[in-house]
Amino acid sequence: MNIFKNIRRTLFICLWALIGAGVIVMMVAAMNSRSQKTCSGYAIRVNDQSAGKWFLDKEDILRIITDNHKQKIKDRNLSSFELASLETKLEKQAWVKNAELFFDNKGMLQVRIIQREPIARIFSVTGESFYIDSASHRLPLSDKITVKLPVFTGFPSDGRKLNAADKQLLRGIKQTSLFLLKEPFWMAQVAQIDITHTREFEMVPTIGGHLVELGDASNLEQKFERLMLFYRQVLSKSGMDKYERIKVQYDRQVVGVKKTS
Repeated sequence: MNIFKNIRRTLFICLWALIGAGVIVMMVAAMNSRSQKTCSGYAIRVNDQSAGKWFLDKEDILRIITDNHKQKIKDRNLSSFELASLETKLEKQAWVKNAELFFDNKGMLQVRIIQREPIARIFSVTGESFYIDSASHRLPLSDKITVKLPVFTGFPSDGRKLNAADKQLLRGIKQTSLFLLKEPFWMAQVAQIDITHTREFEMVPTIGGHLVELGDASNLEQKFERLMLFYRQVLSKSGMDKYERIKVQYDRQVVGVKKTS
């Protein structure tokens, strides 16, 4: 019985040794085949689109993955591409949220980019301007695309590193901007939102010679509902320029301050 057990164990070990050797041979063959294959070209898609207006366009992306055109892509050995390194280089760009590079079964280099989407344009107290996205990530202006976004002025800091109060203010900007982007009427009516020295928001309307005091970014839906009601019931009769200030930051009420002259 022990002899049969030993024979079975020996056969079992030999079988797995043969399987392991086969796998190694296949892996080596695949690696050799890959090292001999060349790239047939490239295809770039941004936000799952092969064409469109992007903050980082195809030429920008191509410069990054070719080291400013120093390296060719087509007819280059696949093994010479350091895809992980190229993804890292792309993701260091301000407008790139995620980058994925891979070769398809035809040897085509597929470049997939997820672009950051701006939600607000901000002007600091010194006049510097930048965008932010929904993650409050700071983005540079672009000469390629002009975007219609809520505009905020008077942000108190130009620094990349923000203190706790500035971070809180930026969250309020994001919250206000996301609300406005969902409301076509208010997107058209809000020319800009000024940040006061007390870090509250004042809306400058497109139509009307008044300012709207919003307070902080809390309860925005209710505040704008009260403002809309004031527009319909009061300003529609008195005119858009009769009031100097309209205060909607108070709970369940609107306070209108008439112009003195």
